[in-house]
Amino acid sequence: MDRVILHSDCNCFYASVEMLHHPELAGRPLAVGGDPGARHGIVLTANYIAKRRGVKTAMALWQAREACPDIIFLPPRMDLYLRFSAMTREIYGEYTDRIEPFGCDEAWLDVTHALAMRGKEVGLAAGRELAEELRARIRQELGITISIGVSWNKIFAKFGSDYRKPDAVTMIDRDNYREIVWKKPAGDLLMVGRRTAPKLAKIGIHTIGDIARCDPHILERHLGKMGLVIHSFANGGDMSPVCAQDYHAPIKSIGNGTTTPRDLENEQDVRIIFMALAESVSARLRKHGFKCRTVAIGVRDNGLYHFSRQVKVRRPTDITDEIMQAAMTLFRRNYDWDHPIRSLGLRGADLVTADAPIQRELFDDPEKKERLDAAVDDIRRRFGYFAVQRAFMYQDRQLMQLDARRDNVVHPVSYF
Repeated sequence: MDRVILHSDCNCFYASVEMLHHPELAGRPLAVGGDPGARHGIVLTANYIAKRRGVKTAMALWQAREACPDIIFLPPRMDLYLRFSAMTREIYGEYTDRIEPFGCDEAWLDVTHALAMRGKEVGLAAGRELAEELRARIRQELGITISIGVSWNKIFAKFGSDYRKPDAVTMIDRDNYREIVWKKPAGDLLMVGRRTAPKLAKIGIHTIGDIARCDPHILERHLGKMGLVIHSFANGGDMSPVCAQDYHAPIKSIGNGTTTPRDLENEQDVRIIFMALAESVSARLRKHGFKCRTVAIGVRDNGLYHFSRQVKVRRPTDITDEIMQAAMTLFRRNYDWDHPIRSLGLRGADLVTADAPIQRELFDDPEKKERLDAAVDDIRRRFGYFAVQRAFMYQDRQLMQLDARRDNVVHPVSYF
């Protein structure tokens, strides 16, 4: 008996949530992104009005403005989106406990047993009925729309949720998948990204059907083991289970990046920006109950040269100063100031829960620093981010205005 797998994808998620909170913007093009006044940021998502005018996800804000001059930009509010994400999963949880998030706006649901418990004949047709019920509930109870794919495996279920948008259900079964899936470009298949698609095109593979019909040994020769994976995916051979999770998006890392208000010309400039980023990353780690074992940085100069580096820290940490020191050490080792710097990024990765046991050091007790960070968190929670700042940051009044919390990114666990 085939499984019944749903993949639910919230349509234009961030923008849809913002439109609920800004009814005065109904009927106007809207995008969630960075701060155009501070010359940084990209489009995280746009509503369908903006998309029809050429605005795309990951487009620079200035490009979005060129495509749609009357577009309205709103800064991202990740806490709000995660709250809506949790509410969608509460509804999913009324149908099944097999819920596997794929980012904060997508999730797979295995409803095979749920259908049996309802006394339904287990099959994709019954799964489609359940998907329609879910779609109606999300729209009525939360005010946003979802698209759902229904299939016997996770890959085709996700393809189905992308196939028709917004507010739609698409069923892909063993009779129609060649007609629906195989005719689409190879890049539409999960795990065939921007780098893989050109490699496939060089050997004459342009559609998902081409992948499915290709000799798997040829794919392996050109793509390694991933060639065998996508061959299986294209033929509907994905049998990976929908993993049981709690109702919160799994977190792989927490990071921030910003294009600075002006180019950074010396180490003091870099320290100010990295401190703002480290404060945001460490505060988010504490809020979500994690510590990081790896600190990673990204640097882009004004010639658009970019590099990233990472380092393991001595012990798991959520302490601002320790994350900041690791970032500066990486920077000093790897940048020689050939050009001024345009943007910086900082990320805490390789996460563990905050209550995980750690080996204490005899002459380095972190508790004092932890209490200091907790006090700063409390002041900012009550009086705002700029109520307390490090003294050295006042050496540049323009750079110190960065509130990196607005650009926070929570990185979900990948498919594998």
